[in-house]
Amino acid sequence: MRVTAIALAASLFALPALAGGETPAPAGAKVYFVNIADGDTVSSPVTVVFGLSGMGVAPAGTEAENTGHHHLLIDRPPLGEGEDGADELAYGLPADDNHIHFGGGQTEVTLDLAPGPHTLQLVMGDHSHVPHATPVVSEVITITVE
Repeated sequence: MRVTAIALAASLFALPALAGGETPAPAGAKVYFVNIADGDTVSSPVTVVFGLSGMGVAPAGTEAENTGHHHLLIDRPPLGEGEDGADELAYGLPADDNHIHFGGGQTEVTLDLAPGPHTLQLVMGDHSHVPHATPVVSEVITITVE
């Protein structure tokens, strides 16, 4: 039993951990998709509703404890992966077709997506668009647009 516990502990330290900026996230905070799920088939335009528990939403630029604002990653590797993954975690998310910012505190969006499969991931950002010290991210889901 002791050997198993030691092996488990060692394997946990070997796993890559996401580390974001300096703003702490509340323990147990979660961001998720409310109205769509992995594997769903949808029509365009598609409305995506963002869910959040354990913290509040505040517009970008607002430095309030236990808050952040939403970002939606579309058709790109999960947060922290890919060519710019480390920079996104440390310095903030860019604003482009694959990184949609909701700095006004919005909690949903309607998107025109081309037919075919698309990946989506939600990421909370602090007052300056940097993921929290322990990033608050959703699972990556894949939807298919008819």
